[in-house]
Amino acid sequence: MNMKKLTGYFLKGLILFVPAALTVFAVIWVFAKLDGLFRTLLKIETRGLGLAIALVVMLVGITFVGMMASNFAGQKFFDLIDRLFARMPVVKLLYSSLKDFTGAFAGEKKSFDKPVVAELMPGGPLAAGFITRQSLEMLGLADHVAVYFPHSYNFSGYVLMLPAAKVRPIELDSAEVMAFIVSGGVTGGT
Repeated sequence: MNMKKLTGYFLKGLILFVPAALTVFAVIWVFAKLDGLFRTLLKIETRGLGLAIALVVMLVGITFVGMMASNFAGQKFFDLIDRLFARMPVVKLLYSSLKDFTGAFAGEKKSFDKPVVAELMPGGPLAAGFITRQSLEMLGLADHVAVYFPHSYNFSGYVLMLPAAKVRPIELDSAEVMAFIVSGGVTGGT
């Protein structure tokens, strides 16, 4: 076997092994740390039980908060919390960013549910993104839309204001398009 072939095998193995190994390591490490924390807090000896109980409590708690926020008194309470966080200088930035981000995927005002392809330059590159605003009249751009373009392998992106005529819908599920973009075109969009 020659050195070039051996190097090729090594690189192929590296590409396959390292992401899988790091993912398994990260999952096991997080699981072990959280399980240890909750077993210590709950004074439980059985491995895995601390994390399982914590996950069930978290799911029930989140559902309970959703239930509480669905009635008049709960809405008023959470509006008060919302206004309180919105007034705190550093907390405001973190809270509003996280609230907007989670609301974009799971809220009543989903923002990433209209996948599109946008022509960035005439005859030039195309980019996949999501329409986040259909009308930009408030900016004096009545014939434009706001398109969010997530970055690959990252939790960031950018917004461009493009003429609506340069944007066309993609007839795929939003999750598939997001997977395609975030993976750098490797997965999703099947």
